[in-house]
Amino acid sequence: MQARDVMSTPVISVTEDASVADVARLLLSKGISGVPVLDANGRLLGIVSEGDLVRRVESGTERTPSWWLRLFGDSEDQVREYAKTHGRRVRDVMSREVATVREDTPVAEIAELLERRRIKRVPVVRGNEVVGIVSRANLLQALASGPGRASPIDAAGAPSDLSLKTRIEDEMRRAGIDTAFVNVVVTDGTAYLWGAVRSEAQLDAARIAAETAMGGTADVQSRLSVLPASVQRVMWAE
Repeated sequence: MQARDVMSTPVISVTEDASVADVARLLLSKGISGVPVLDANGRLLGIVSEGDLVRRVESGTERTPSWWLRLFGDSEDQVREYAKTHGRRVRDVMSREVATVREDTPVAEIAELLERRRIKRVPVVRGNEVVGIVSRANLLQALASGPGRASPIDAAGAPSDLSLKTRIEDEMRRAGIDTAFVNVVVTDGTAYLWGAVRSEAQLDAARIAAETAMGGTADVQSRLSVLPASVQRVMWAE
């Protein structure tokens, strides 16, 4: 199983000019913990996560170094910490050294990377373009979906797991389903739907859309739920 089989798409991103407050609202409304930062040409500049926003002067959570640390500590560290806690734009708080993977990177390598770097997500790139995100949650969903593998085409000439995943995502959008919280994993010809949708009607429509994309088969396992009302209120407030 590779990155393309489990990654979340489309990618929710921000620009380096976005305000810290706007990013905080975006993370809350989309139920995610981090987003890539892209330039006008879609190239990756960095990543901003909830961890980058935890210590902020607005909320009174910024670190206040002791007098001896101010006296004997690294002045450059103090300067960077000040910029991170007081900066108003994404460019001031984002992490610039970002690990990335390719679409064909094995899931096992991604898991090792997340553990080694102590990070929660990694962008998937195709050349200079960010085409997806693989998070710890995506890896857990892949694990729960089974040990399958994605091949270009099976011996009988049937569609690959990857093409079925794409078909299902396209069919869901065609059906009018909000897929911001939905992740599709297809393994050995069985589709697993993870995440949440806005209503009971979308819950049924998502399953039907997946079955339609699968050619009317019953090889669809829905693990979807309906978004909590509190989350939906935040989303609709936008």
